[in-house]
Amino acid sequence: MKNSSLESSQRRTTIITYVALILGALIMVFPFIWMILTSFKTVAESNAVPPVIFPSAFRWENFKEAVTSLPFLKLYLNTALMILFRVICAVAFSSMAGYAFAMLNFRGKKLLFGIVLVQMSLPSQIFIIPQYQMVAKMGMANTIFALVFPGIVSAFGVFFLRQTYLGIPKEIGEAAYLDGCNQWQTFYKVMFPLTGTSVAALTIFTAVFAYSDLMWPLVVNSDLNMMTLSSGLATLRGQFSTNFPILMAGSLLAMLPMVILYLIFQRQFIEGIASTGGK
Repeated sequence: MKNSSLESSQRRTTIITYVALILGALIMVFPFIWMILTSFKTVAESNAVPPVIFPSAFRWENFKEAVTSLPFLKLYLNTALMILFRVICAVAFSSMAGYAFAMLNFRGKKLLFGIVLVQMSLPSQIFIIPQYQMVAKMGMANTIFALVFPGIVSAFGVFFLRQTYLGIPKEIGEAAYLDGCNQWQTFYKVMFPLTGTSVAALTIFTAVFAYSDLMWPLVVNSDLNMMTLSSGLATLRGQFSTNFPILMAGSLLAMLPMVILYLIFQRQFIEGIASTGGK
């Protein structure tokens, strides 16, 4: 009797768990399904009350209008270049800074690392005005450099890779030093290759954050041909009314590259996120 009651209790727990997970998955997927359905509706159907779930006819013309309304090829290129250069800068500078904070002793080390922690704790919107003033004084507004500028150094990347280097035994660096390596050779020949998983995680997070960045590209680049996908789509919103089918069609086109990349590198995405402890 005890075994049967225990099995029955475990079965109920399993059923409740699966029902909760399925409901959670449906809640997460619903906005994407609604976006896809809205992209095929008419304007009247998208604004109807009560809401119209399925369109009366699938209007592929919405995608054509979205493509003609925005220079999508240019937006794709700008977004790709921004992500590429932000990832390169984040990995390069964060690796060097993280190694220095973890393995080296120098004057002002604790103060400088405290500044990094303070920057992590503050919202990024606080830095928009000074960053814009710096870019404007350099005459680099409406350029790819302006898009990359806030991501040249990543406080999160410095902290994250510092923790990674702290987890590597110092004896490995000491052995490299005894073999004749100087500090720079010890870093890029011995220590940096050991941080592959963490670098992959930082690459993923940097790419996702850059792809979803909206406010900075809108502020620093006013030329539509120099905007990113997120800021370009924001221009489709009207002041008093918005053509939601075209906006959703454009959003779907903008989302496709990241979805394809996720499907290709799904294992690396999961491993990178798991390595940070954010499961």
